[in-house]
This record gives sequence, C-alpha cells and structure tokens, in this order.
Amino acid sequence: MLKCRNVWKKLAPLARASSTVCRQNVRRAGLPNGRIPARVPVAHMSTGPTGGGGENHLYVLLVGAACLGGGIYAYQTIKGDQQRYQDRINEISSRSQKAATEEPTTPIQSEPPAVPEPETQAAPSPEEPSPPVPDVELAAAPSETAEPPPEPSPPSEPSPAELTEPPPAPVVESADEPVVEAPPEEAAEPPAARVVEEEQSPPSEPSPAELTEPPPAPVVESEPTAAAAAESPSAEPPEPQPEVVAVSGVDSTPASLKVPSHTPYLLIGGGTASFAAARSIRARDPGAKVLIVTDEPDLPYMRPPLSKELWFSDDPSVTETLRFKQWNGKERSIYFQPASFYINPEELDSAENGGVAVLTGKKVVQMDVRGNKVKLDDETEISYDKCLIATGGVPRNLQVIERAGEEVTQKTTLFRKIDDFKSLDKVTRNIKSITIIGGGFLGSELACALGRRSHESDLEVIQMYPEKGNMGKVLPEYLSNWTTEKVKREGVKVITEALVKSVTCKDDKLEIQLKDGRLVKTDHIVAAVGLEPNVDLAKSAGLEVDSDFGGYRVNAELQARSNIWVAGDAACFYDIRLGRRRVEHHDHAVVSGRLAGENMTGANKPYWHQSMFWSDLGPDVGYEAIGIVDSSLPTVGVFAKATAKDTPKAATEQSGTGIRSESETEDTATSPVASSTPAPAMEQHKDDYGKGVIFYLRDKVVVGIILWNVFNRMPIARKIIKDGEEHADLNEVAKLFNIHED
Repeated sequence: MLKCRNVWKKLAPLARASSTVCRQNVRRAGLPNGRIPARVPVAHMSTGPTGGGGENHLYVLLVGAACLGGGIYAYQTIKGDQQRYQDRINEISSRSQKAATEEPTTPIQSEPPAVPEPETQAAPSPEEPSPPVPDVELAAAPSETAEPPPEPSPPSEPSPAELTEPPPAPVVESADEPVVEAPPEEAAEPPAARVVEEEQSPPSEPSPAELTEPPPAPVVESEPTAAAAAESPSAEPPEPQPEVVAVSGVDSTPASLKVPSHTPYLLIGGGTASFAAARSIRARDPGAKVLIVTDEPDLPYMRPPLSKELWFSDDPSVTETLRFKQWNGKERSIYFQPASFYINPEELDSAENGGVAVLTGKKVVQMDVRGNKVKLDDETEISYDKCLIATGGVPRNLQVIERAGEEVTQKTTLFRKIDDFKSLDKVTRNIKSITIIGGGFLGSELACALGRRSHESDLEVIQMYPEKGNMGKVLPEYLSNWTTEKVKREGVKVITEALVKSVTCKDDKLEIQLKDGRLVKTDHIVAAVGLEPNVDLAKSAGLEVDSDFGGYRVNAELQARSNIWVAGDAACFYDIRLGRRRVEHHDHAVVSGRLAGENMTGANKPYWHQSMFWSDLGPDVGYEAIGIVDSSLPTVGVFAKATAKDTPKAATEQSGTGIRSESETEDTATSPVASSTPAPAMEQHKDDYGKGVIFYLRDKVVVGIILWNVFNRMPIARKIIKDGEEHADLNEVAKLFNIHED
C-alpha cells in the first residue's frame, strides 16, 4: 500500500498537468463554434497544490483499493497453485500403487471404486493374464494417458467377471489428467462412465468381451508385422517346400476372407505373367502392395511341367505333392514360391513393408475403367491405382464334341490347369484306351508322356490330327515326319490327316467318326486343339480386342489404357521386327509380365524382346524356337551328328533348371564367335536329325529359328532376328551356334 502511495505522488502532478492542457485545447477549439463557454471557472481546475481537494483523495483511495485487491488475489492464486502442484506430484507417484490395489478387487465387485490395499503387483499375474498388461504400461509411462495406447500383448479372452475390470485402471489416469482441483478418490467415479464410452466406440467386434477390452485391436496390428517379416525373403528359393497343404488352407479361407477394398497394384490372373509382374513391381518398389486375384484355387504356378516332367515322375503321390524331378535329376515344386512367400489379403493394407497377396477362388467379372475399380463374382468391389490383366486363355474344344451331349463332354478333358492334370492322371489309371486330338505342342507332349506310361500298363494311346505329321504347322515336313516316328516309338498309335466328323457314346465307349470314314473307339478324349485368349473383361472395360489374332490390343509398352496393362497370352502386341503378334508360351509370359510390372512402376519401356518357346518329347529330344516358326514359310536346315550332351537332360544339367527360359532370357548375345570346325554340306533329308538349326525365311530375311537339340544358344538366335539382315550363306550363320563341335 505504501508503495502505491509513493508511486501516486510521483504521477499525480503529471496527470494534473495533462488534464489542464486538455481542457485548454478543448476551449480553444470550441470557442469559434460557440459550443463551450468563453469563461471557465478556475475553481473547477485541478491545478491546486498536492494534497488539496477532496476529489484527489477519493481517486487515490479507489486506486489503492484496486491494487490491494489484486495483490490479495494474486497471493491466493499462487498459494493454491502450489498446493495443487504438490497434490498432482503425490498422485503421480502413487499411481501404480492405486492401480495395483484396485485390479484384484474389481473382478469381485462390479463397481469401479476399489479399497486401497498394499502393493501386490506380482500376485495377479499368475491368475489373470490380462491385468498385468495395464500395470506394465502404467509403470512404463506414468505421465501418459491410459486410454489412447492399447495393450500390446494379445491375452486370452476374459471371463464375464473381467468385463468390468479394465475401466478402473484407466479411470485413475483419466481422472488424473483433466481434474486438477479434486483428489483422486473424488474423481475416480465420474470419469469411469466416460472411459466406458471411449472404449465402446473403437471396437465393433461381436464378442462382448472385446467391447471393454482393448487387447484385440493390437493383435490385428501385430500380425501384419509378422506377416511382412515372413514375406521379406523376396529372393526366389530354388526348391520351395511342398505347398499342397498350404494351398488347400488358402483354398478354404476365401469365404471368410476380408478382401481389401483398395490396392495400389491389382493383378487379374494367377499365372506366370502375374507372378512375373508382381516380382518386377516389388523389385522396383520394395514397399509396394500387390494383390493377385485368380479364379483358380491354387497359388501361382508354372504350367509347362503339367505336360512334361510331372508325367515322368516315379512318385505315386505326385498329384498331391506336385513336385517333380527335372531332366537333370533335381527336384523342385511346380509352384513359383511357397505359401510363406505371400501375405494374407486382409493383412495387405496394414503391412508396413508391403507384400504380395493372392486372393484365390475369386473371379473378376466386371471392370470400371473410369472409376478404377473391379467387381468380383461375389459382388465385392476393389479399387486400384494400376491394374494388370493377365487372364491367359481357355482351351478350345471341338464343336462336334460340344454338340455331342453331356455323356461325351464328361469323357473329354480340356487340358490346362492343375485340376486337369490330376483328373487326367486318375482317368488314365482306370481306362484301357485314350485318344489325344491335336498334333501341336501340347498334344505331342501328352502323347509322348502317356506313351511312356503305356509301357507299364495296357493303356492304348492314340493321337490324331489333321496334319501329315506331328507339329506339322511348325516344323518342316521332313522334320515333322521324323518327329512322328519318334512319337510312335514311344508307344503311341498315330492317325494322321484325321478330320473329326462326329463323336458319340455307345456302350460306355466313345466312337470318333472321321470324315474319311475311319472309326476310332476309345474310353476318353483329350482335346488339345489350341487356346482361346480370355477377353471376358473387354466389354465392361471398353478395351479393344484384335480381330485377327485375338486378345487385348496394347501398345509397345503393353498398355491398353492409361492405367491398365496386359501381359501373357491375352496380350496382342506390336513387334517392331515382325509386326503385330500374340504369343502363347511360357517365356513370353515371363518377359511380358516382367516388362508390364516395370512399366506399372514408371519405367516406360517398349516391348522389343523376342520371346522363345521350347518343347520336349521326353528327356532325349527337345527343341527351342524363336520368332515366326511357320511351316508354310521357306526353311533352310543345317544339321550335325548329335552327342550325349545334345539332349534336354544335358541342357538342364548345364543350366540347373528345367524351365530353360528362366536362364535364357537373362542372357544377351553381343558378338558370337563362330565355330572353326568346317561344316559339311547342308542335309535336309537325312534320316537321323541329331541336332541342327532350322532358319525360317521371309523375303530372304530370317524371321524364325528352331534349335533342334541345340541348347543355351538362344541369345545368338535372338540377335540374328533382331538384326534383320539378309544372309547369302546360312551355312556360315549356322557356325555361330557351334553345332559341329563335339
């Protein structure tokens, strides 16, 4: 108070002087307007000596009273803050003790308040696994709220008595933070209702035990992390473990599977092209989230062994394990990767490091290109950022078989998938005669494979086709005839120039009537007459289908639309050397899928690769081809005597893999070195074609090459076609393949 009076004594003269100046200014400004009187009484001016006048004393009294009241209020406020601060510190230090004493009592009493007891943190842990989790969390972070952070460990489901147990532990903390003027005993009950409301809102699980207990939420968050860690080995194990059990598990889950509503990368189809694209996407974008949707019940697998090595396996359970021995004796699985390589579709969204998920048994039936979403056959919708269509194709059937009725169709196999292999293997063990219609790659491979089996049983294997010899549309006539004799030596009865007129079923036997009058009786038919590209999504998506070759028309980057790519058998692409084409081979699926995956991640690369294909007529005869191999084109063949190294078996021993394209497509040929061994004259009609090179010409330029029992030379053939030069002497070109070296 004394300080205020001293301050006032110093400031009062200044205040009076300013007041006098203001009055004088107002008087001067008001005189001309006649609003203020000309004479102002001096008695009303506050210009007297200090201490004079009652008005000044009243003014000082009011100011002093205000200062005094403010000081008292400030003192009380500071004192109260100190007391509340001390209470807060005491409450924080005793927080864990209160939580420990309340938890053992709440399972017995349904009311939140608990009687304080001595610390017994170690006692509840052996009886109830869930209460110790809040204790650890509270002790680890005493200054944090208990409501936001859920318990990290996944405890077992609590009993009904425990449903009211979790609230008291957070009640103490929630009361501690917002309430600062009341002791914890008074604040324990009001926040309890609020805590229950906050815990009821996040979980929407049907189980009543989960409505008040937060542990189930972190369980979902912790599982994706483990799944992502399991997915991390993105390297390709050469021999994955048998996946039959794992695949059947995947097969049984789609009904209850939670399908992600959105995925950055959507791959339609579960074949070779989709898997190659997924691997390419993950290589360029390690954190990418890829979803593969396939209507098959199996994980991505390779199709070539279905008509080759699997039939030569000595394992009676090969249809279950789907493991086979390559020609070099090494064993591997038909699946590209084991089930552990993939993550569950419902965990894809929460996977920190991304991954590849496969949604099996689901078919995409509609595609909304503008809305960037697809609809599955169960009405589920999935949106995407970028999409790949790799639907492959469906086996063609003969119209005479389709019109023959149900009895005939039930005894007919269209060979394409794992289920077709399993069913055909079972059928051939229970019948006496089987007829393969088709003389192409698939028909000839199956004929040789089943012919080998006929040596061990009394199975009659018949192969018929309209051409004059096996693979007559691909190989020159002389080589096609040689191949036909090779197939006959495998135990196959070959019927050439056979055009099917009708098929009927009589006395549980199929009768195949040919147009030339011949009649063939058999127990079962395998139709291997080609592949029809699957373009079911073209109409709903508004995508263009090529009228000549079939399949989706794509540009040089395999792009059908701005965010849609197509790869594999379903893609009709433009070859910068050979024009527009559509290829139905494994190597093309690998290369086109890989390129599509790169372009989906922004590579913008054109498709210039000349894909190859191969076919094996058992472990002793095989060939690899590239470019346009059409028997209607003029051909030039250069052959040499074969050695023990010139077989598919020897080729796989050298490359280490039965899928030869996996090693071939990674190589490039820059400057091949020709053989120094002199070559004999060309022999196109020799009876024994051990090994050689067949050149297919168009306008005197090589557009296709077949390497007959010549392996690991495909990069050279690819370079010859890429150069597109006219060669005067193809015998000299054949030296590049070193076919004359022993």
